[in-house]
Amino acid sequence: MEDRHVIETLGKVKVVIENGEITEVESSEMKYCPMFHAMHKVDELNEEFIRKNINFRIHDFGMCTPDRVVEMDDLVTVGISEILKTNMEKGNIDCVVGVCDGAGTVLMTNPRVVQGVGGRVSGLISTTPIPEVIKNLEETGSVVLYPETAELNQLEGLKLAVEKGYKNIAITVIPSPMIKELREYPVDDDVNVYIFVAHTTGVEPDMVEMLFENADIVTACASKAISDYTDEKKPYYYGLKVPIFCASEKGREFLDTRLEKINKPLTTNDYPRNKDDMPHKLL
Repeated sequence: MEDRHVIETLGKVKVVIENGEITEVESSEMKYCPMFHAMHKVDELNEEFIRKNINFRIHDFGMCTPDRVVEMDDLVTVGISEILKTNMEKGNIDCVVGVCDGAGTVLMTNPRVVQGVGGRVSGLISTTPIPEVIKNLEETGSVVLYPETAELNQLEGLKLAVEKGYKNIAITVIPSPMIKELREYPVDDDVNVYIFVAHTTGVEPDMVEMLFENADIVTACASKAISDYTDEKKPYYYGLKVPIFCASEKGREFLDTRLEKINKPLTTNDYPRNKDDMPHKLL
């Protein structure tokens, strides 16, 4: 069986992992990020660092391998998976539809699985089934939609979550036209659908308005289009180097719930933002 996993990470770099080994790394237009400089003292996001970072993920928690760890505690103070984990613990969300390397589309109801699946993987582009990963997820109560193919399809995940009777469903997704389909999918009045958009570096400007019209949370990553849009529209946000923007009032509630738990200041709409805190080159 083919073992091939494609992710986009560290900006817009495509990385291919096969049989636990990196087989392809694209170069990145984004050469500097203050977050990675602060965390790892990295001055340039070159191929050497990218390989080192991805190899760390492979060996540390088994990304794209049969050793994949699927349950984790909080990794950073505020990220998409931390926001989701906290709100699931609080009872604000009862199901998360996401994707996992080695499994594809997954319905998750365990907060530590939500953290484990999403915490250290950026944009998953494609993946193939790894039986051990699928088994581990199913043992946590998660549902893998396509165990034979590991297809990525959050819209079908939403449909199944609704069929199973979940009422407060969160979906993690990277920028794509599917986001509008997710928002327009018909649900009963007692069902709420919340959309969390991550990995936005390089998103086209004409897509940004659609993201903010349909999502609840949108991460800034190193997106120039999102930076320009939010400077004009001034949504609530949290964070300096890589802000998390609230595209809806419900998104702000989710973000503030996480901030309250970790005793951080709540979301703000202070503008203009300090550009010195942002990546030197936005895409």
